[in-house]
Amino acid sequence: MNGSLVSNQDWIKTVARGMESGMPAGRQFAVCPPFPYLAQCANLIKEHSLAFLSLGAQDASAQACGAYTGEASAAMLKEMGCQYVIVGHSERRQMHHEVDEVVAAKALQVLDNGMTPVICVGETADERNSGRAEEVVCGQIAKQVSVLQDRLADCLIAYEPVWAIGTGKVASAQVAQDMHRHIRLQLAEFDEDVASHVGILYGGSVKPDNAVELFAMPDIDGGLVGGASLNPEDFLAICQA
Repeated sequence: MNGSLVSNQDWIKTVARGMESGMPAGRQFAVCPPFPYLAQCANLIKEHSLAFLSLGAQDASAQACGAYTGEASAAMLKEMGCQYVIVGHSERRQMHHEVDEVVAAKALQVLDNGMTPVICVGETADERNSGRAEEVVCGQIAKQVSVLQDRLADCLIAYEPVWAIGTGKVASAQVAQDMHRHIRLQLAEFDEDVASHVGILYGGSVKPDNAVELFAMPDIDGGLVGGASLNPEDFLAICQA
């Protein structure tokens, strides 16, 4: 929940200048502003001809339409120009008590409207300290598999170690890789083709100074960037990484 009309404009302008010289081939980037700023950011991306940058949303309703005050449907987000939608972010799970079944329902709505869901999974500090990190994350993946089946191939998965978000603690690149590998193996038990096609992003305090090491890992396909994305120069540095 960050941004303003003025700061959003400055952010897009800075990113546009940084991307003028181009980005490495085969990479995709998206920005996911709060709901009130989707139209503004969509217009700015178009105005600056930012072919490298797509628009995404931070959440979507599990419902298609109806009496759900305060919700935004996937169809509405599609109409605003979104290509990606984050579902099941750790803050939504913790603060709004969203369970795996709700996350999967949201992902289905996003898929049905032709967008890519970014499905977040991850363990808390207590779960990791008790030795249950892999069990918890693989359990979250299993719930998505049971609902989405082979449609998972059209999704992105973001691993967020909840204990490394905004705490000052940072997972090492190897710790992140180990969990990403477990996620891919869990998917391979369902379908090896799905496992090989799904992009798995790392979402635990990605910063310019650790991005290169993280993205060099074989099962880390990209990043879900939080606080560092608020600084456009840091965002560009991570994009270059």
